[in-house]
Amino acid sequence: MTQPGGAWSALIGQPGAVERLHDAADAARAVLAGETGAAVAAMTHAWLFTGPPGSGRSTAARAFAAALQCTDAYAPGCGQCQDCHTAIAGTHPDVTLVATDQLTIGVEQTRGLVLGAAMSPSRRRWQVIVVEDADRMTEGAANVLLKAIEEPAPRTVWILCAPSTADMLPTILSRCRHLALRTPSPDAIADALSATDGVDRERALAAAQAAQGHIGRTRALLLDSAAAAGRTEALKLPSEVADVGRALKAAQSLVDAAAAEAKALSETLDAKETEELKVALGYGQGKGSGSARGVAGSAGILKELETKQKRRATRTQRDALDRALIDIAAFYRDVLAQQFDPSGAATLGLVHSDHAHQTRAIAANSSPATTLRRIEAVIEARKAIAANVAPLLAVEAMALTLRTG
Repeated sequence: MTQPGGAWSALIGQPGAVERLHDAADAARAVLAGETGAAVAAMTHAWLFTGPPGSGRSTAARAFAAALQCTDAYAPGCGQCQDCHTAIAGTHPDVTLVATDQLTIGVEQTRGLVLGAAMSPSRRRWQVIVVEDADRMTEGAANVLLKAIEEPAPRTVWILCAPSTADMLPTILSRCRHLALRTPSPDAIADALSATDGVDRERALAAAQAAQGHIGRTRALLLDSAAAAGRTEALKLPSEVADVGRALKAAQSLVDAAAAEAKALSETLDAKETEELKVALGYGQGKGSGSARGVAGSAGILKELETKQKRRATRTQRDALDRALIDIAAFYRDVLAQQFDPSGAATLGLVHSDHAHQTRAIAANSSPATTLRRIEAVIEARKAIAANVAPLLAVEAMALTLRTG
């Protein structure tokens, strides 16, 4: 089968997944037509899409949601009809997209999703709920979701996205049909971005290699100067750990850069949200002291928003720092590749090929065992930050290990 276009075209380097989802969308049409047996076997009410960051989990989920709602008579997911456009954009009345900017998805939010899922679709096709960060559900929220998946409404489809099956409760996993996505090749990403964004293919290929197959990160490195500068800054750290003082200073700089990135992203959004909420609560409207305080309970509502904004800032900083640590881990992967192939042939497969001289110098002055310990130190720092260890403490411990090997 030739990979379909339309809504599927944004799913880069995943021909097997596209074919399977396209078949499922065909089967969904057979379900609506009242057919039974083999014709509908490819479709089910609950799906779990897994794959490494940047593999296109959310893109696949939106494309599948569009295909389920598509009104084209011949090709589900045509990408041209109104239902396809609105499903992908997140404005379709029967498609709910959930992507949290908080650290977790809680019980109350999940209960709201379950209530919405029980409603009949307004367009007489499917009620589709896409949870792009299903791995961030608390245990309580996951248990609420489990009950909904166990007893689904007739025309409700749940699409959950997570990095791996290990991120989901076994009881939820057992009730979902699993679709595993892979990391797309740099060549596939370069071809797609050079066609859609008009960038030079060689630049796109280098960025795709640096992003390690992460499509969104590749686009950011190409089109966002701040993202490119952040990567350059992160890759300075391995050369700044020659002594304790420089190692600790480099760690501080890395954490400060992540905090600054999070602040830049959050400040404008926080101010806009706060102002809009104050207007909704009646601040500054009418006359008298009451207008200065807003309606009864306003202080608590504003406090709740402030708490959510702080949590979002924490996640944003963690995400920015994690990207830097992934770049550093890949840097030492390049060091290891050069240590095992000192002839230089390994340069062709380097992640950070534009830093080959830097990795070559470190490779020549250390052993593979040392490099492996350094990679482990980066991995441990990522785990520590995810477990709520103070970022500076985690990165300082990593930097000191990078110094000693």
